[in-house]
Amino acid sequence: MIDLYFWPTPNGQKASIMLEEIGLEYRVHPVNILRGEQFRPAFLRLSPNNKIPVIVDRAGPGKKPCTVFESGTILQYLADKSGRLLPRRGRSRYEVLQWLNFQVANVGPMFGQCGHFLGYAPRKIPYAIDRYRNETLRLYGVMDRRLARHAFLAGRYSIADVATWPWIAVRWLHRIDLDDFPNVKRWFEAVGRRPAVKRGMAVLADQTRIGNPDARTREVFFGRTQLNQGRGGKKR
Repeated sequence: MIDLYFWPTPNGQKASIMLEEIGLEYRVHPVNILRGEQFRPAFLRLSPNNKIPVIVDRAGPGKKPCTVFESGTILQYLADKSGRLLPRRGRSRYEVLQWLNFQVANVGPMFGQCGHFLGYAPRKIPYAIDRYRNETLRLYGVMDRRLARHAFLAGRYSIADVATWPWIAVRWLHRIDLDDFPNVKRWFEAVGRRPAVKRGMAVLADQTRIGNPDARTREVFFGRTQLNQGRGGKKR
């Protein structure tokens, strides 16, 4: 049994899609990040960076419980555990891992900042908007060129696609028209037809996402609560 600590964000959906793809039994523990549940001491013991998702594998290495945070690491852990969506060795393994890390180091951070400055920042800052949207467009171009030559990011369907797909699903935040990136559009539609992707995206789909944050949520994400947590919970 896998315990999944989750909220329906792109990073959270990586884990739910992966668990559906590999068919492992799992139990969902909602962590309402809109109301600050990620700062509860019990959750911080699992995720010191106060981020979802987290998994606890009750039958981890040595048949002992194993806690894993950081979504990219969770995908690699589950792939290695199941023997699915990540080759065990050789050139093809590194082909997958480089595209997984492309998402973790580029797509997630840049798309996230683009969405923040376009949609959430209380003050419109043209330099920041241009900086992050231009980088988002550049990354779409990288993917489009890659997918012109390959059906999937690493050649075959893999955890690299699982990691990246949910970020394209929220492209409305970044004001992206997939018609401008036809190869990404073809890939996005193909991956989206997978039954496991549909099931993974349906987890807690009825819950409110960040959307247009109210004052309380804005404070949780961008205010003193987040800052104090980074300082070890000390108010200054």
